[in-house]
Amino acid sequence: MNETVCKGSHQGHLCVLASDKRFEEIKELTDRPEFICFNCGRVANSRDNLCNPMPLAEKK
Repeated sequence: MNETVCKGSHQGHLCVLASDKRFEEIKELTDRPEFICFNCGRVANSRDNLCNPMPLAEKK
């Protein structure tokens, strides 16, 4: 099984915000998702809010 790795400082990632119960902030960061976390499957508007982001769709 692949090991999950956080790419970045982890500060501001959805997993951290969820553990801190900052749900209003999460709603703002996920209202137009363009990226999905390869580790946990959460989606976000910006790759900066995910540990191991990848685009939801290829840009045309």
